[in-house]
Amino acid sequence: MTAAIDTEALAASLRRLWDRPDDGAVLESSLQTIVDAGAELFGLSGSGLMLADEHGALRYVASTDPGSRLLEESQIATGQGPCVASFVRDEPVASPDVRTDDRWPVLAGRLLDGGVGAVLGVPVHLVGVAVGSLDVYCDVAHGWTAEQRDALSRYAEVADAVIGTAVRADRAGELADRLSYALDHRVPVERATGFLMARDHLDRPAAFDRLRRSARAGGRRPGDLAADLLRTGRLPDDPA
Repeated sequence: MTAAIDTEALAASLRRLWDRPDDGAVLESSLQTIVDAGAELFGLSGSGLMLADEHGALRYVASTDPGSRLLEESQIATGQGPCVASFVRDEPVASPDVRTDDRWPVLAGRLLDGGVGAVLGVPVHLVGVAVGSLDVYCDVAHGWTAEQRDALSRYAEVADAVIGTAVRADRAGELADRLSYALDHRVPVERATGFLMARDHLDRPAAFDRLRRSARAGGRRPGDLAADLLRTGRLPDDPA
């Protein structure tokens, strides 16, 4: 397992990335290249990527293998895990073994037999705002080093650049539209999350999940619900 990126391998992967044809699928195909190259460069079991949708919730985008796809989809289903936390907190989040990590007990139960052990998630950005999470994982327990966290954070900047270029050029169709909406509504969602943290004595991931679940139950976008919460001080499903 490497602690830093192989610079020659990174240069080669970037050349492949930017040499792709400029068609409507360029963003999706480029992000798949990023996760494939990331797993190889770091010498790990797999890698995956989630991005925010038009409702402000994370959605599966790309993975290298069945284990990483299971990791992404399980976090989406439960609303918890290192990648969700890295997106909400806008910082790297590590787990030495997600199967036994008591921060996310529901997620742990889904991954016991999935071949996923240690997980490291870092945020990806659009114009400086977190719009998703990139992760790598090992199939065994592993204590992540500061060097590995820093290396993956620097590698995530590749994804930042690809997303920003594609969205600015309007080459990515539906995915670009989703990211643009998520970006527009990130500020009220962040403010509403902070409000729930203070009001209900929650940490940031729990407050974000509270907002997300309330929006889903009411069939609303989190950004729209966040604006209502900031105006009224209440969620629709708050106790009377």
